[in-house]
Amino acid sequence: MNNKLRNGIALSLIPQIIFVQWLAGHPGWVETYYSNGIYPIISQFFRFLFGWIPFSVGEIIYTLLIGLGIFYVFTKRKKIRQYPYQFIRNVALVIAIFYFTFNLVWGLNYYRIPLAETLEIRDSISRPALLDLTQKLIWKTNQIHREITGDSTSKVIMPFDRNEVFEQTVAEYGTIAHKMPFLQYKRPSLKKSMYSLLSTYMGIGGYLNPFTNEAQVNALTPLFRFPVISGHEVGHQVGYSKENETNFIGYLVTMKSEDKYFQYSAYSYALSHCMNAIAVMDKSEFDRLYGQVNNGTKKNYQELKDFYEKYQNPLEPIFESVLNTFLKVNNQKDGIQSYSKVVNLLIGYHEKYPI
Repeated sequence: MNNKLRNGIALSLIPQIIFVQWLAGHPGWVETYYSNGIYPIISQFFRFLFGWIPFSVGEIIYTLLIGLGIFYVFTKRKKIRQYPYQFIRNVALVIAIFYFTFNLVWGLNYYRIPLAETLEIRDSISRPALLDLTQKLIWKTNQIHREITGDSTSKVIMPFDRNEVFEQTVAEYGTIAHKMPFLQYKRPSLKKSMYSLLSTYMGIGGYLNPFTNEAQVNALTPLFRFPVISGHEVGHQVGYSKENETNFIGYLVTMKSEDKYFQYSAYSYALSHCMNAIAVMDKSEFDRLYGQVNNGTKKNYQELKDFYEKYQNPLEPIFESVLNTFLKVNNQKDGIQSYSKVVNLLIGYHEKYPI
């Protein structure tokens, strides 16, 4: 590749950014021509290509690329010091190619019409609505918990392994797509992450590899939470990028299951988000409501808390900062806090469709 071409590709990053920001102001175009046009074709092609392979091809590619990058910097360190501007140009070239590919194969979904508009629900929160929904979620979670365990004190133990959860998640998407076609999921590619331990230290429950469209789920996640996390990652695959929206989709698909264990995963998940929102708003109200939760469910929550505390480390704030920046750059102004914005969608949805 000659220098003129390298310079041209590197400089293309600027018009790319301008074009993507322009698209951000035209969500209707993105929805019609990309999210419901180009993207389904691209995503299904990659899932057809890699979905049948039992391990993550994308994670192997990432590993090789990182290794090659380290090898290049190490072996070319003298040349890099001698020609620093050439090295900066080459880095810009790589970023330009990455940025173009990322947006083409998945990233533009960040700029589609918000899910709340698609569902025709409000995307906001008020204290009375939050308290009302939380009270209903407590009742529903307690009810399903007792149906599963037969008492209020035993924690729920999932009877499935993680591969069975994946199979059931795919089936649930097939069911919900009859009523919500925008959640249609073809050619599944749902896998346990090869780097689950690293993901746990980073505080990540799963992620979508946009370049292979493989959904990776942290295989160490406690099983009672595993169904809703799996549903979340498939939500990314069907074309929703924002974390609050895929949190909600994961809840919705799992909640509508006829399986009691999946329902428990969904309702206990939604309840935990609402309780966290109340804890920020009014600690005394949190204590009052949490006292109504079955002790068995509290044990499940403690299991999750113990799990994350076990892997806390000094680098976690750095990982969170990187994720926070990535989300803000990609049209999620609340950054990492966007995950908790699922409460807004939960309130809006259950105002329209009561529990």
